[in-house]
Amino acid sequence: MANLLYRLGRYSYLHRRLVASIWALLLAALGVAAFALGGQTVNAFSIPGTESQRALDDLKTALPAASGANGSVVVKAPAGQTLQSPAVKAAVMATVAEVTKVPDVVMAMDPYTTKAISPDGSTGLISVQFGKTADELPKATTEAYDEVGAAGRAAGLQVAPGGGIVGSVPEIGATEAVGVAIAALVLVITFGSLLAAGMTLLTALAGVIAGMAGLFALTAFVDVSSTAPILALMLGLAVGIDYALFISSRHRSQLAEGMDVEESVARATATAGSAVLFAGATVVIALAGLSLVGVPFLTAMGLAAAATVLTAVLVAITLLPAMLGFLGTRILSRKARTAAAAAVPVAAKEGFGFRWARLVTRFRVPVVIAGVVGLGVLALPTQDLQLALPDGSTAPAGSNQRIAYDLSTAAFGPGSNGPLVVVVKESTPEATKALTGQVMKTVQGLPDVAAVAPGPASQAGTTQLVTVLPASGPNTEATADLVRAIRDAVQPGSGSVAVTGQTAVGVDVSAKLAAALPKYLLVVIGLSFLLLMLAFRSLLVPLKATLGFLLTIGATFGITVAVFQNGWGAELLGVDHPGPMVSFLPIIMMGILFGLAMDYEVFIVSRVREEFVHGLHAREATIAGVGHGARVVTAAALIMAAVFAGFIFVHDPVIKTIGFGLTIGVLIDAFVVRMTLVPAVLTLIGDRAWSFPRWLDRITPKVDIEGETLRTTTGTEDKELAKV
Repeated sequence: MANLLYRLGRYSYLHRRLVASIWALLLAALGVAAFALGGQTVNAFSIPGTESQRALDDLKTALPAASGANGSVVVKAPAGQTLQSPAVKAAVMATVAEVTKVPDVVMAMDPYTTKAISPDGSTGLISVQFGKTADELPKATTEAYDEVGAAGRAAGLQVAPGGGIVGSVPEIGATEAVGVAIAALVLVITFGSLLAAGMTLLTALAGVIAGMAGLFALTAFVDVSSTAPILALMLGLAVGIDYALFISSRHRSQLAEGMDVEESVARATATAGSAVLFAGATVVIALAGLSLVGVPFLTAMGLAAAATVLTAVLVAITLLPAMLGFLGTRILSRKARTAAAAAVPVAAKEGFGFRWARLVTRFRVPVVIAGVVGLGVLALPTQDLQLALPDGSTAPAGSNQRIAYDLSTAAFGPGSNGPLVVVVKESTPEATKALTGQVMKTVQGLPDVAAVAPGPASQAGTTQLVTVLPASGPNTEATADLVRAIRDAVQPGSGSVAVTGQTAVGVDVSAKLAAALPKYLLVVIGLSFLLLMLAFRSLLVPLKATLGFLLTIGATFGITVAVFQNGWGAELLGVDHPGPMVSFLPIIMMGILFGLAMDYEVFIVSRVREEFVHGLHAREATIAGVGHGARVVTAAALIMAAVFAGFIFVHDPVIKTIGFGLTIGVLIDAFVVRMTLVPAVLTLIGDRAWSFPRWLDRITPKVDIEGETLRTTTGTEDKELAKV
């Protein structure tokens, strides 16, 4: 591996204009494709094969009018008036007429016809039926729906379109730019050079642009979740900067020691580049593994982010060496260039990394105990974790979705925001009618049911809808229990009964994700274990890495639950309504954090093993590896955390939670687990950490990420190859 990357790095250096031109053409082509083909992202959360989704699919044939998305516009009369006041009623009907003009709306029913008026007469619901499902609605439709109500508001009414029809998708704003600015500042401090920091950012941005442009071009052919581009942007920026940082740092240190620029670029690509390649591979495995869950929107999110990370790796081992060639020795500060040109030996200075490593390895037993116990305490809130899909209660304060949710809850109870739809099917209209009556009677006797009412029937009369209004909110455990109770209580003979609706879809999504999580972790951790085993020629090191990840993920979930669900300090992050975590948060965060945790494991332990392979004893190798790598790993972790933290203040609750969780997870994993517990545990294990069964050593390929074989390579063969 090291020799292959050595050749690649040397080739990119010698042919830097060609390599840079190829990347420039590729970026231009992807940009044109994104502009010409880029469609829209979707906001649907569905899982094929679940009862709720099968029922929705059946309705497209049996009752097309009811198979599309549905919403509700909440209208509230001015203080002191009711919806029955003549002027108010006229304003309500004008609002209904306005809603019917929204594209793709097939029906809008006023609250006077549906009797959807609160007991005090002040609030009503305008029922809206769309001809397309939520993920099929174009952006123009959702934005037009979100803006209805001008006529009502002019008459003094409070009008709020709601019901799960999202009018906008998360957008990138100034807060994310602040994260990148902090990352740039860390790079300047680390390198001591604006030129070096700018080059690192430039190469990282090239990878992000390529990945994002390719993703938007794909939206013309496949459904891409609105969260996927932002997730890809998060990871692309973070790992792109980090990967460039690791290779550039190794190159700078070699130049400062007097190595020739060409040789230094090739060797940095061979050694640090090998670590980047294996670290990136673990991230890609973790993200691509989301496709094993069988959830389309998770598959799209995982593959999109994995493709962006893969692009960042390719940029780091091809474009970056070319850019380093353009910079030459200017990547060093002026003082360092002068010393290198004069062949002045660099004074051996042991920085904080060495002192920290000596302290940790000296007090390794108490360090391990304190670290494990401390992270265990932080993980305690995880036992209260609750999962659900986003609804109006989690929408940003002041948005139409949130206003509609609050008004509806105050007027009709929390269950009005998540009605359940029971689809009853039989072979004849008579049988359907009889079964419907039986279903309504059974459901009315169940706990937590506020109301049951018949809905529309198919033209043939063989399909009938029943609307069930829960007494509890859509994201409560009581409503989830009600969905399961209906399914258990209604057991038809020859017919069929299915529970669907947005709330039921959320229950099914959560159940499917919970069931898929063990399989996902087994496959992803298993593949990554094998990859780390190949990289480090060890069984104990990959095992230690996996156990460290479990500590990281436990503490990360504990803190995230404490803030976003239990509300501890939530107002500081702009969370005014703490509640259940989004259903796919655990599996998404586990996948991403596992990949990133293995990043730091590879970067730190590969340097430790490099020192061990080159002759140092286990403890000295650990101190030297952590000491040399501490500065760059610290910078990388701060950069990654800064990029992720920039997304905490996005209004979208899903992005906000993911950004917070990843920020906390990176800081815990880098500083507590990898830079504290890892050296302590490696010292406890000693030389046994690097033992490898002989029979296993014979059957596994040797990848040499430490560049051991480069010490005996003359480079003549590589120079000849590079001239081709």
